[in-house]
Order: sequence, then C-alpha cells, then structure tokens
Amino acid sequence: MSLVAITIVLAKIFQFRRVRINDRRTARNALELYRGGNASAAVTSAKRSPNPTARTLARAIELRQRSGVSEGILREDILQYGGDMLESLRSHLRPLEVIAALAPLLGLLGTVLGMIEAFRDLEQAGSQVDPAVLSGGIWQALLTTAVGLAVAMPVIVALNWLERTVDRCAHEMDSVVTRVFTADLNRTSAATARDDDDEHSKRTPFV
Repeated sequence: MSLVAITIVLAKIFQFRRVRINDRRTARNALELYRGGNASAAVTSAKRSPNPTARTLARAIELRQRSGVSEGILREDILQYGGDMLESLRSHLRPLEVIAALAPLLGLLGTVLGMIEAFRDLEQAGSQVDPAVLSGGIWQALLTTAVGLAVAMPVIVALNWLERTVDRCAHEMDSVVTRVFTADLNRTSAATARDDDDEHSKRTPFV
C-alpha cells in the first residue's frame, strides 16, 4: 500500500512539473498583452507554456475574438476546456484518499487480531503463563497500528498539498478568464467615454 501511495505521489509531482503548474508569470504577461490590445501576441505567448492557466487564457482570448458567438456559449466552452485540464490534474488523487483512510484501519485490524491471538495463547497456557511471550504478542499487535499510522500520515500530508495545488490552479484559471471578459468591457467603456468626449467637444458652448 505504501508503495502504491509513493508511486502515485511521485507521478503527480512529475505531472505538475511537466505542466509547470506553479508558473504564474506566463499567464500574467499574456494577460497584460491582451489588455494592451495585442490579442495575437497574448495568445502566442500563452500557448508557449504547458501551464493550464496559460492554456485556458489562450483559449479564452481566441474564443473572445470570434464574432457572432454569445458570451454564454463562450463561457461554457472555456469551462469545459479548463475542466478537462483540471480533471487530468485531479486524476489518481482518489486512491490516495482511500489509502489514507484505509491504512490506519488495517493497522487497527492487525492490532485487534494480534491481541486476540495473544489472549488465546494466554488462555491455553493456563497457570504456566510466560509474561515475555504475552508481552511479545502484544508488542507485535501494536506494531501493526504504528505501521498503519506511519503510512497514513505522510499520505495525508501529500494529498493535502496536491489538492491545494490543484485548487490554486483552478482559482487562477477562473481569475484570468474573468479578467479577459472584464478587459473587453473596460475597453468598450473607455471607447464609449472617448466618443462622448469627442461629441461634447464639437458642441458649441451653452448649447
């Protein structure tokens, strides 16, 4: 069981490193390019990174540039795209949860069975009880609980770190997509304000 947990944790760490899950700079730089009006450069910059946030940002910008598509459809497409990547990042975390919950229980089961065996030996020994034999059986029984806890605790720590990393990535993906839509709204508002100012400047005073 411990070997399975170690294998899963190492595989997830390798996956996170491969997709550069902690790379926030690429998405931020691409978002700044998009806010500056350079959508094509933003998409190119974001696609260079395997980071899920950057890839989701590139997808959002590309879809946002399409005309005739409602915002609801765009958001649904982006949600599906990002959800698929998050599902890949969350894969095989469930077995770690099972191992973390099952290891102490198996250790406790071993302890109970060991204690049953020890007391059975005690009963069979009758008046010829050897305390050393009894204590040895109890020691072996308690050892299974210690082993179960020793397996479960590192798995719980690793699982919490993996889940927190994925949750942070999901939050960043949601944040950059929201900023793409708000950037368009801000540009539209700014353009409308400039048009109003130009129209106002053309008017004759006191009219």
